[in-house]
Amino acid sequence: MAVKVRVPATTANLGPGFDSLGMALQLYNEIELELIDQGLQFEVTGVGADMIPATSENVIYKAVQCVFDQLGRRRPGLRLRLHNAVPVTRGLGSSAAAIVGGLVAANEVCHRPLSSDHLLELAVRMEGHPDNVAAALLGGIVVSGRVGGKTRHVKLPVPRDLVCVVVVPEVPLPTKESRKVLPGSVPFEDAVHNVNRVALLLGALATGDLELVGAAMEDVLHEPYRMSLIPGMSRAAEAGRESGALGVVLSGSGPTLIAFCREGTESPVGPAIARAWSEAGLKASWMVLRPDLRGVTVTGVPHLEPMGPPAR
Repeated sequence: MAVKVRVPATTANLGPGFDSLGMALQLYNEIELELIDQGLQFEVTGVGADMIPATSENVIYKAVQCVFDQLGRRRPGLRLRLHNAVPVTRGLGSSAAAIVGGLVAANEVCHRPLSSDHLLELAVRMEGHPDNVAAALLGGIVVSGRVGGKTRHVKLPVPRDLVCVVVVPEVPLPTKESRKVLPGSVPFEDAVHNVNRVALLLGALATGDLELVGAAMEDVLHEPYRMSLIPGMSRAAEAGRESGALGVVLSGSGPTLIAFCREGTESPVGPAIARAWSEAGLKASWMVLRPDLRGVTVTGVPHLEPMGPPAR
């Protein structure tokens, strides 16, 4: 049996919601999985294919094996294909897409024995935090966290006229490196500031108040530290706001910037941010993306042609 799944990119934090808020975006990786007698056949195409291992070290492969281990079943041979569209190490949830895609594909070929909540727990175990994986699995905007040893989550309404401009600089920033610059403690007033902004942001999202969404995205817990890692980032974010964005924040741990815009105002934002980065010596590209509301989906049961001998 073979399955094909489509899993969205995600943006985490949305400014002040550190490790708690995530949103799925309409940019997708496609994964095809087929069980075979033995071995591993793996093909990777698309964006950053040369950075993604086509071996047993691949996160998709590990996620598939996680499902079989969870079910107590013999690990089978696998034929995997990944067409990658989510940039790697750019703060757009590439690892979450791999984890969720692998888990859902494996669950599908096993005839769906695991619930969505169970898959989320496995994904959090692999990723280490729930924000990206919850959004990739469920779609839309999701607030999530660990409570009493369990991942709790709430899916929030997405304002209908919200459009995102995603600006990706040509420099990688692995999450592990970005976390190293964060302080071990923060001033009390900074904690109060972020509690206030998260509360405002949740209220703005619940009511569809896009103006308040933008005003509530100001963060002081992680962005000031992370923005120092990339030349020109603060100025690039400022240029985005000056060009009409409601709010401009780091996407996840960066280095990508994501600008939240009201539909119809987004056109000048990407060029303005890219121009500011160019002045700092960095090239950047941009995409205009809408929020994805569905999360990971099973898109078909394809026929896979032979891909050559199993990997050794």
